[in-house]
Amino acid sequence: MSYAIIRNDKLTRVDAQGSYIHNDRRSKGHSNKDIDPTRTHLNFWCKKNELTYIKEFDKIKKAYDLKGTIRSNSNIMCEMMITSDNAFFNKIGLEETKRYFKESYKFVCNYNNLEEKYIVSAAVHLDETTPHMHLVYIPVVHTKDKEGKEIDKICCRDFWKGRDSYRQLQNAFHKYITSKGFDLERGLPVEETGTKHEKIEDLKKLTNFKNTKKVLDTIKLELPETPDINDIKLIKLNREKVENEIIKPKDDMIEKLYNEKVSLQKELLKQVNLVNEAEKYQKERDFILADNKELHNAVEHLEHEYKKKNNTLDLRFENRKRKLEQEFENKEFDIEYKYKSKIKSLEKENNHLHKIIDKFYVTVEKFIYWVCHRFGMGESKELVRKFEEETHTFIDPVEQIKKEELEKEWDLEM
Repeated sequence: MSYAIIRNDKLTRVDAQGSYIHNDRRSKGHSNKDIDPTRTHLNFWCKKNELTYIKEFDKIKKAYDLKGTIRSNSNIMCEMMITSDNAFFNKIGLEETKRYFKESYKFVCNYNNLEEKYIVSAAVHLDETTPHMHLVYIPVVHTKDKEGKEIDKICCRDFWKGRDSYRQLQNAFHKYITSKGFDLERGLPVEETGTKHEKIEDLKKLTNFKNTKKVLDTIKLELPETPDINDIKLIKLNREKVENEIIKPKDDMIEKLYNEKVSLQKELLKQVNLVNEAEKYQKERDFILADNKELHNAVEHLEHEYKKKNNTLDLRFENRKRKLEQEFENKEFDIEYKYKSKIKSLEKENNHLHKIIDKFYVTVEKFIYWVCHRFGMGESKELVRKFEEETHTFIDPVEQIKKEELEKEWDLEM
C-alpha cells in the first residue's frame, strides 16, 4: 500500500536561497544526479513565483504589513514536500498525478488559516525519480498586539505550536487527500518507525558513500593468467622465468588484493562506527522518549488534579455566588418595601396637610368677611389690602414665602 507523504522544513534566508535555486532549476550543473534534464519541461507550478524567494518574501511582507521580529538567522519561511511512491503515481497516471498535487496545494492554502496570498511558490517536479511538490510559504499567524489590535505576524514557532503539530498535519492531510478519491495510507509516525528523515545528499556524506562505492566497484578478484603446467615442464625448472611468469604476478595480485582489502576495511570500519553511533543515539533517544512519556503522564496527572480542584472551586464559587445573590435580593426587597412604606406614609401625610391648608384658606376668608360686616368696616378686600400695605405681609402664605425668599436674595447681593 502507498502512503500519503507530507513533510515540513523551516527556512532561513540562506536556506530559502538554496531552495529557490533547486526548485526553479537555476543551477547549470545539478548536484542531484536524480534530475533528468530531458524531463524538466514536464515540471509545472501550482503557484509560480515571479521573483526569487527572498524578494517575494520582502514584497509580501510589505504588501500585507506583516509584523514580527526578523533577525539574520530567523526562520522566515517554511517548505512542505508532498509526494508518495512511484507505484502510486504509475498506477494513477499523469493527469491524476497533476490533480493530486493541485488538491494538495488547496489543502495547504487552507491549513491552519494560512491563506493562499502567503504562499511564495509551489513547484511540482516530474524530472526526478519520484514526482513531488516543493511548496514554500510564509508562516503567518493571526493574533493581537499588546494593545489588542488584530495583526498578521510572521512566526514559525507559533504556526507550528505544540509537540504534535506535525502529527496533526499528517492526520489532516491524509483525511483531506483520501476524501478527494486518492487511495493512500497515512504515513507511520516517527515514534513508531524510529526513523529520522535525512536528505539523500546528507546521508551520502554521512556514510562516505562515494568512496565506499568506488572501492567496491574497483575491487577485482581475477587471478592473472599463468603458463600451462606442460609449458612449465618445458622450461626445465628455469627459476627466473618461473618467478617472473608465475610467482611474481601472483605476489603482485596478492599485494594488490591485500591493499584493497585494507582500504575496504577502513571504509567498512567507518560504516561500523556510524552504526555504533546510531545505536548509541538510538538508546539515548529511547531513554529520552521513556523519560518524556513519564513526564507526560505526570503532567496529565497534574492536569487531572487541577481540573478536579478547579471544578471544586467552581462549585464553591457558584454556591457562594448564588447565596450572595439571594441575600442581595432579600436585602433589596426589604429596602424597597421600607421605602415604599415610607413614601406611602409621606403621601398620606402630604394629602392631609393639603386638606388643612385648603380648609385654613376658606376659614380665613370667612373670618375676614365676618369681621368686616360685624364691625362695619366695609368690604373685606379693602381690609385685606390695608392690612398688607401697613404690615408688609401677604395674607396668601405662598405669596408671603416668595416675598421673604426674594428679600433674602437681595440681602445676599448687598
